[in-house]
Amino acid sequence: MLDAVSSTAIVDGTLWTLVGFSVATWTLILIKGLQHWRVAGQNRRYGRAFWQAPNLQSAAALEDQAGPTARLAETAFTALHEADSGAHDLSHSGDRRELLERYLRKQIQRERRGLESGLAVLASIGSTSPFVGLFGTVWGIMHALTDISKAGSASLDVVAGPIGEALIATGIGIAVAVPAVLGYNFFLRRLKLVAADLDDFAHDFINLAQKNDFRIGVPAAVARTTAGSAPFAAQERFA
Repeated sequence: MLDAVSSTAIVDGTLWTLVGFSVATWTLILIKGLQHWRVAGQNRRYGRAFWQAPNLQSAAALEDQAGPTARLAETAFTALHEADSGAHDLSHSGDRRELLERYLRKQIQRERRGLESGLAVLASIGSTSPFVGLFGTVWGIMHALTDISKAGSASLDVVAGPIGEALIATGIGIAVAVPAVLGYNFFLRRLKLVAADLDDFAHDFINLAQKNDFRIGVPAAVARTTAGSAPFAAQERFA
């Protein structure tokens, strides 16, 4: 069987496979790095603008905002608007708080899925590259043993080439796996941090909405108080 299959072709195919893995790894690391750098800046800018707004109505009017936090806030404002629409289908079932929490939870899940894209590829490359390299190593050693048996001698000239190719395949497999594993762990950590920030923002938004009777405009209690005091204020002005 070994005579029918070229050992050099198998080892070369293994090496080219590892090269492809390496290109995919560094491409994903670059893409994910730019993605998280952009997300961090967008969340920081929107968070600053949101918390500087005097009220929820002003925060809802913020324009040209992007990023996970901005999309989460937009989803929350949409939930509050739809709660005021008076729809009675299943998607709007429950009270205002339940509707808001459901919308926020779904949006956080969507943001997590977006940030998780590519991580499975890094994990797969990191776990399989050493075994691909090991396959090249085993095949090279098998070819070396076959050449030794044919030559009837274990001289360095007979075994040096196949053994050298085999060791190169192992080394490259490990070299490809290391950055893939490190990249996966780093971006997984970044994902958890972003998700934690989104959870904190959602919790804070729910508290703000609760103080505002889960409405974007003036709370009903405040509106009634203002309306009730308006005649007295008018009398004082004309007194």
